[in-house]
Amino acid sequence: MLTNKKMAAMVLGLSLSGSALTCTIDGQGNGGFLPENNLYISANQKSINGISEQEFNEAIDEVETVYAPIIAGMGAKLEINRNWDDGTVNAYAQQNGKTWKVAMFGGLARHKTITKDAMALVVCHEVGHHIGGAPRKGQSTGGGGGWWGGNGGSAINWASNEGQADYFATTKCLRKAWINDNNQAVVRKMVVPQDVTQLCQKTYKYNKEDRALCVRTSMAGKSVAELFADLGKLPVPEFNTPDTKVVTKTDDNHPKAQCRLDTYFQGSVCDVSMNEDVSATDEVKGTCHPSLGHTVGTRPLCWFKPNSI
Repeated sequence: MLTNKKMAAMVLGLSLSGSALTCTIDGQGNGGFLPENNLYISANQKSINGISEQEFNEAIDEVETVYAPIIAGMGAKLEINRNWDDGTVNAYAQQNGKTWKVAMFGGLARHKTITKDAMALVVCHEVGHHIGGAPRKGQSTGGGGGWWGGNGGSAINWASNEGQADYFATTKCLRKAWINDNNQAVVRKMVVPQDVTQLCQKTYKYNKEDRALCVRTSMAGKSVAELFADLGKLPVPEFNTPDTKVVTKTDDNHPKAQCRLDTYFQGSVCDVSMNEDVSATDEVKGTCHPSLGHTVGTRPLCWFKPNSI
């Protein structure tokens, strides 16, 4: 007998068939924003700590308002599907010609770890698959097909990989979405670890609002990393316990929870301007990178192997 989640996935899968997907819903690759999971939180099972439907829509609005015009300027249309009543605990991205889609689900919003800011980060991650820059899926292995698009040598490597979509979320997307907010007022309501406060202060010495934005994006990453840990039954990631793994080649797939928190945090403390665009082919452009002499704000080596050093 099919569960509600499986039925929803089948229906959505049929609607997306024939298109180039990442964060795929069909069980291939690694699932969606999260690895494939069986959790389903229906609308009548709303978590005490989950966000409301209004907050779900507001978080999406924050990102869509900024990036719909940007993507329109690239000749495409950003389409965000708001599936509040669907209990799927995940999110997905799709390209179908010049329509670039993001699918957001109420089940994710209702999870006990998710805040409104965390939901905005997830939207940014999915937008990041479309425009988050290099490394993209397949680039680290030279393409050659794979579940993210195409067969054999005809792969459509349109999607930034998982770690890069995470990095883009805090280096560019959330900053643009929240730049006009009173971020100092927002973070005053948070309990912020000393490690975050100190590194954000060190990076943004002369601008209190930039420091507050750094803290806010970091804490959004903490909320999302706690979701990964909860689903994987892993220890809660912390800012002062970075992943010590060093990959020998860039990993396109989902990093572990601690590695993803490290990516969000380093993206938050990268002092390269949010207005300096990333590149689909150059992993250095618009980022903090060791080849440029950066020692803070670089993508963690637990998933990223720099090509330019």
